[in-house]
Amino acid sequence: MPPLTGHQRATVHMAASLLLDYPGEESFATRLDAVEHALGAQSDLPSAVREPLEAFVRTARERGQRAMAEHYVATFDQRRRCCLYLSYYAVGDTRHRGAAILAFKEALAAAGYEMDRDELPDYLPVVLELSARSGGDEVAQVLLSSHREGLEVLRTALAQAASPYTGLVEAVCLTLPEIDQATAERVRALVSAGPPTETVGVTDTLPFPTTPVRHPTVSVPGADQPAARRQEERA
Repeated sequence: MPPLTGHQRATVHMAASLLLDYPGEESFATRLDAVEHALGAQSDLPSAVREPLEAFVRTARERGQRAMAEHYVATFDQRRRCCLYLSYYAVGDTRHRGAAILAFKEALAAAGYEMDRDELPDYLPVVLELSARSGGDEVAQVLLSSHREGLEVLRTALAQAASPYTGLVEAVCLTLPEIDQATAERVRALVSAGPPTETVGVTDTLPFPTTPVRHPTVSVPGADQPAARRQEERA
């Protein structure tokens, strides 16, 4: 697949953000329509990332909102390896989870955004929305790239469960740099053992930087009920 342009990457990330969020009764059809329209408006989007998104939209329409909502809960709420909260793969349900979540919140603030609804900042749809709206800002890319192991574990677990959500995560992974051998080995270990459990005396080092890089200058319109918004919009 050829390298994606910034606009193509933003389209994939915003589409995945909308589709990986809970398929609520009020938002289900609206989000599917928005993604379908965005894909139709971008004819140059490579098939490797377009087709998984289109396939999910078709499947979701065929199954309907109630079935998709039931599958969503059974998949993301009841399987440890299918968690949509990125810090969970790095620190699990340990005493370090709070610090990791705080680091995500600080990263959003460093990029000029804050949460606009009651959701944790390490929620994958939130990070993907940040990436799409910020025009490739380095903060969002660092958050995704530094949690690549978690994304790969999520992708593998969804594939093993034959979930229609597999293609969405695969499309996101295709927008990121290829993983090296060391990362692949860590992924295999995580797939085998699962996220960490409580330990004693572990390091306080978090798996990503919390230093602000720069503020985003580009927004991608058209998101339905955004989870994060620019701080200056609330001034």
